[in-house]
Amino acid sequence: MIKLRYPKKLFRRSSSKGSSTTSSSSSSDGDAAGSARGGEIEWEVRPGGMLVQKRDDGRGHVDVITVRVATGFSWHDVSVVATCTFGELKAVLWKMTGLEPREQRLLFRGKEREDGDHLHMIGVRDMDKVLLLEDPALKDMKLRAGLTAAYRQTFIRV
Repeated sequence: MIKLRYPKKLFRRSSSKGSSTTSSSSSSDGDAAGSARGGEIEWEVRPGGMLVQKRDDGRGHVDVITVRVATGFSWHDVSVVATCTFGELKAVLWKMTGLEPREQRLLFRGKEREDGDHLHMIGVRDMDKVLLLEDPALKDMKLRAGLTAAYRQTFIRV
């Protein structure tokens, strides 16, 4: 978090430009707001790299969302922090489904999402549906490895 000091005159608000009485009353309100916050603006860096003024929404808790993950014929309701990445979601799903994260493909709104994409930046909200597919290339490799092992066993026995 970065704190920058600013002169109080820069960020005053006035409702009308021409009236001197409203600008003086709004400037005193601006001074009160500035002194209550200590004359500092708090900044934060968002996951996308953008530097923005920190929001003061009065909540001290972290937003937890429930994502419904469809895996073929079954559903999994997963509760995660809204700011986590799709890679972190894959790690949670690994424990539920048994598919390793490199074997998983997550689709949201018809597009495959990268492991570094944050859920809240893509637009995933509470009770949104994410589709989990097994990577077809790795599935094919597993199938071929199983077939060659079975072929070798039958060849050796005969």
